[in-house]
Amino acid sequence: MKLAIMQPYLFPYIGYFQMISAVDHFVFYDDVNFIKRGWINRNRILVNGKDTFITVPLIKASQNKQINEINLFVDEKMKKKMILTIELAYKKAPYYNQVIEIIKKIINADISNIGEYAANSIITLCNYLKIDTSFSYSSIQSPESRGMNKADRLIFICKKLGADEYINANGGQEFYTKKYFENNQINLQFIKTQDFKYEQYNHPFVPWLSIIDVMMFNNKVEIKKILHSYKLN
Repeated sequence: MKLAIMQPYLFPYIGYFQMISAVDHFVFYDDVNFIKRGWINRNRILVNGKDTFITVPLIKASQNKQINEINLFVDEKMKKKMILTIELAYKKAPYYNQVIEIIKKIINADISNIGEYAANSIITLCNYLKIDTSFSYSSIQSPESRGMNKADRLIFICKKLGADEYINANGGQEFYTKKYFENNQINLQFIKTQDFKYEQYNHPFVPWLSIIDVMMFNNKVEIKKILHSYKLN
């Protein structure tokens, strides 16, 4: 079985979904420390040709807390503002009408925890894109592994779930070695997104934006092609 483990991100970029589509099961790493100014509660969309952050405010967010210990600062005004920002940015995009309602549904979800809220954005969009990978949370799946070093914990989760192949983001090459995983009967692979472009109105292409941008400018067939545009090494 192929497995990936990653912190839950809000409306993540296409590479996150490539990782999900490349595995049989995906674990949301929600009982690790929150990362300030990361991607857990924010992402970037295209506004007037420039990348612009959309952010969900949090209550007493701290890097000393686990992701699953932090709640949203729930505010209807905030949700309306985020939706309006997305509407104004993409109302002339070719697939706006098909996409905007599902984005609204995600933003308006009655979920207080940021880990679950971000994970819901991912699971909902995977269902929309017909990605049939199954999901679980590390806080529920493997709480006994907390306190282990990074590599050992990933290996523990792989073994507990019966995975013999682990796929990690390409940036993980500086942290994990294939040999260490091989010694534990796990085949470690790194996933790297291939370069791609699509039209974003008449602006110069801005890469690595939220999946929202990809969905607004591409139909499901085109998105499927992008989802498979990666290499494992």
